[in-house]
Amino acid sequence: MKKIKIKRIYDEPSSNDGYRILVDRLWPRGISKEKAAIDEWNKDLAPSTELRKWFHHAAELFDLFEEKYRNELSEQTTAIKHVMEINKHRDISLLYGAKDPNINHAIVLLDVIKNKINDYEQSNKKK
Repeated sequence: MKKIKIKRIYDEPSSNDGYRILVDRLWPRGISKEKAAIDEWNKDLAPSTELRKWFHHAAELFDLFEEKYRNELSEQTTAIKHVMEINKHRDISLLYGAKDPNINHAIVLLDVIKNKINDYEQSNKKK
């Protein structure tokens, strides 16, 4: 597998971003499609509208948000497998719009995907 990372959509695109996937349900304010330079907009990987509104990026709710979001992601196996397929051949940047780089859904999503990749690689070593 190649590298996979998270990055704010408001940061300048870079040649080492690889395949750029926007993982927000809403288009980020003030960003044109050209400036975003995304390869894909995958809303299935974003928290549900209900969960996003409930969380509202409140630091004190992050632990519970993470638990609820991980539950939602457990239902998104097709979307996660899609990212893993791309990651076999290309580096990936998961793009998010939240202001706080330490409290946002992309951190959780990256961890879930990396764990799935690790599980996949471990199961293939046993074969």
